[in-house]
Amino acid sequence: MVLRWAEKQGLIARAPHIEKPNKPKPVDKFLTRAEVRALMDAATMPHVRLFIELAITTGGRSGALLDLTWDRVDFERGQIDLRNPFLKSPHKGRAVVPMNRTLRGALLVAKEGALTPFVIEWAGQRVRSVKRGFAASARKAGLGHVSPHTLRRSAARHMVEAGVPISEVAQYLGHTSEKVTYSTYARFSLDYLKRAAAALEYDDLAIAKRGGR
Repeated sequence: MVLRWAEKQGLIARAPHIEKPNKPKPVDKFLTRAEVRALMDAATMPHVRLFIELAITTGGRSGALLDLTWDRVDFERGQIDLRNPFLKSPHKGRAVVPMNRTLRGALLVAKEGALTPFVIEWAGQRVRSVKRGFAASARKAGLGHVSPHTLRRSAARHMVEAGVPISEVAQYLGHTSEKVTYSTYARFSLDYLKRAAAALEYDDLAIAKRGGR
């Protein structure tokens, strides 16, 4: 940008061509169900373990989970509202999601000892970051470098692999468009492109099914 500006201003005869480096490959890290279990077991700090349980069962973003308050945890309806009513900006990746059995038990225990309005708390204070505790738990579980966002991606993959329709996964993650969900996670569906692959069978059985064509 600076060199092109200098060329237009007549400060240099011509801006040299500078080759831009290739964009880094997107992160494609996911955890298996066994690895998620190991991560939970490795989290010795209660607030870190609760964060992990929230993240993997709601697919919520870190920001949404850390500012989640108890008034948006509805035990009667079995729902969690990750939308913050005080946010003026769009609620990116935030949705109202069901509370499954695993998370309900963890939240009931946490609610009994709650000292603040925030679900994720420690020593009577709101927790604004779990990066250090999360990283320590990941190392202890032998998972290497994973981030809290890895749990959101893993949750989406697990849903798709279990046969949950892409449209439902998109709603669960709070995506505004199913195209984003499809382009990222459709390949993990057990039925993904199976019909296309079947069309490329060339044995006698396949030919008979297509009527000899």
